[in-house]
Amino acid sequence: MAVERDPKPEAAAEIPRRLCHQNLSFLRDRRLKRMLSLAGHEMRFGLPRAGDGVAVWGASPTAWRGERLAGARSLPLVRLEDAFLRSIRPGRMGDAPLGLLIDPYGVHFDPARESLTERILSRDPLDNSNLLARAKDGISRLRHLDLSKYNLHDPSLPPPPPGYVLVVDQTLGDASVRASGGDQALFDEMLEAARADWPGTPVVIKTHPETAHGLRPGHYGPRHAGPGVTLLDAPVSPWALLEGAVAVYTVSSQLGFEAILAGHRPRVWGQPFYAGWGLTGDRTPPPRRTRSLTRAQIFAGAMILAPVWYDPCRDRLCSFEEALDQLEAETRAFRQDRHGHSAMGMRLWKRSRLQAFFGDEKPLRFIDTPEQAKGSLLIWAGKEPADLARPALRVEDGFLRSRGLGAELVPPLSLVADDLGIYYDPTRPSRLEALILSPLPPGGRVRAERLIGRLREANLTKYNLEGVLSSLPAREDHHNSYILVPGQVEDDASILKGAGALRTNLDLLRAAREASPEAAIFYKPHPDVEAGLRPGALAEADALRYADMILTDAPMAAVLGQVDEVWTLTSLTGFEALIRGKRVTTLGAPFYAGWGLTRDLGEIPPRRLRREDGSLQPRPDLAHLVHAALIAYPRYWDPVSRRPCPPEVALDRLASGTIPHPGRLNRLVSKLQGRFAGYARFWR
Repeated sequence: MAVERDPKPEAAAEIPRRLCHQNLSFLRDRRLKRMLSLAGHEMRFGLPRAGDGVAVWGASPTAWRGERLAGARSLPLVRLEDAFLRSIRPGRMGDAPLGLLIDPYGVHFDPARESLTERILSRDPLDNSNLLARAKDGISRLRHLDLSKYNLHDPSLPPPPPGYVLVVDQTLGDASVRASGGDQALFDEMLEAARADWPGTPVVIKTHPETAHGLRPGHYGPRHAGPGVTLLDAPVSPWALLEGAVAVYTVSSQLGFEAILAGHRPRVWGQPFYAGWGLTGDRTPPPRRTRSLTRAQIFAGAMILAPVWYDPCRDRLCSFEEALDQLEAETRAFRQDRHGHSAMGMRLWKRSRLQAFFGDEKPLRFIDTPEQAKGSLLIWAGKEPADLARPALRVEDGFLRSRGLGAELVPPLSLVADDLGIYYDPTRPSRLEALILSPLPPGGRVRAERLIGRLREANLTKYNLEGVLSSLPAREDHHNSYILVPGQVEDDASILKGAGALRTNLDLLRAAREASPEAAIFYKPHPDVEAGLRPGALAEADALRYADMILTDAPMAAVLGQVDEVWTLTSLTGFEALIRGKRVTTLGAPFYAGWGLTRDLGEIPPRRLRREDGSLQPRPDLAHLVHAALIAYPRYWDPVSRRPCPPEVALDRLASGTIPHPGRLNRLVSKLQGRFAGYARFWR
């Protein structure tokens, strides 16, 4: 689906199409060249011609060459810089940026001349209600997701005890420090001022991430620590640090901008882009900046309007929100995988995709027993030993899976890793249950409602199999409802764990007919069963005792579009029917039952209904359920760009069919697997 980009400032018209440079590092930076190309600019190494522009990186040590060349030939100079939401690691550690500032006026951290960011903040009305609502949601999402410009921090690390003054270090020789006239003396002065302003209050000096990783020195070191002053180089969350601070002091760090978003009025010793708008205490106020802005306005200008944002999965420019979705997906994978996993109970054919999902930071170690595990333990949920005595992440397919069957060895686009239980087992809590019972996060409702709309529009289900739906019989007066009964794999874990007294497809059909004698009932065998890969087949004569018609080789999405209601034991089809606004009756306890969205004839776990104190649990609506099940619970991996991705990318891949297919050999192997799985350890 095409996404409309945010309108760019008038500066875009002032940037020549062809930008020449004399920087060898630009030649190696494929992401930079691609982003500029998508923004309408061609990067060329060499000398410019009339009508060209000259590109330099910010105020880097090599920028003088381009500055001199542009001045000598009277050509436009365009400065490039990272946007303020960049990546997991700093650029010096190899990560490419998600956003870029293409600035024909100046550079955001240099107060000597007005930059693109400053022009927007000083001249744009910044009064559009939709824009400001997006900005408020963006601020809330960054805080909720614990995202910053760089995201190597560990949210599990505790910050210092609250009630400290936070002094922010920066790297020695940083261009933003130089542009503000900063040096070691200024940082020393700032530290002394913080101590004098807050006598007796502990001072915490936050080391820059590049300094903590040995890439560049900072201005503060052990000599600055002492009584009442702590040097913090641990990767503590910047948002957690800001939460516990009583005051924030900075020269020009982006942490000062985030301090504003967190509700602080930071003391600023330099002249960064966020100084001078009435939101900071400025040692040297920038003289041009006389306008007062709100937090939402400065965020809208600096994060939504000024940058060019890039979607690396779909290889296109995108909105701020889509860039944030992508960084959320990448950071979530990094945080869960950063210390490495051992994997157990994983069939051989699944291992390459599991390695792609969970092994990007450290390769997975495949083991046979829990005792062999080092680090976190990943275990295929159905292979969990009954006596497992250690924490584990239980892995299963997600609910937007593939175009093809798992039993035919088609790899998934989504997997879940549950630290509490697993979604299909109602006998114990799961992480999905916890997410359903938690409040929706900032922006969650809007995102879930858009996802529901796209799912309906694209008509997607879990497997998205091809096929043709024969015409259903015409509705007759005595057929007051069309009911779909989806068959299930009768030895499936969701049946073994979540079904009630009725546990077979025939029992389900009989119950539906007894409850709805006047309805037209359509039985659709499970695709794995229909393909001969799993047990649960019904003889045609048995099925037609209760069903009006058996739907073979019919795509589930098309069937759901024709019926009014679904009766199921625990099938995911019930959830897919809810997404399409259909009535759903459950006889088991699938994850979507018990929340007031379905008619439940099975036994529902009491914890879904009432809290431990006896009070009623909150009732989630459909958007809440969809957010938990399709956005917050699974992880997605894009087989095209080969990177973590948000669900919207997986949805686009499933809708368009642009997914590398494993090939015909998988069909043969899956048949052999099904026939010999009982004794072929090769597949375990």
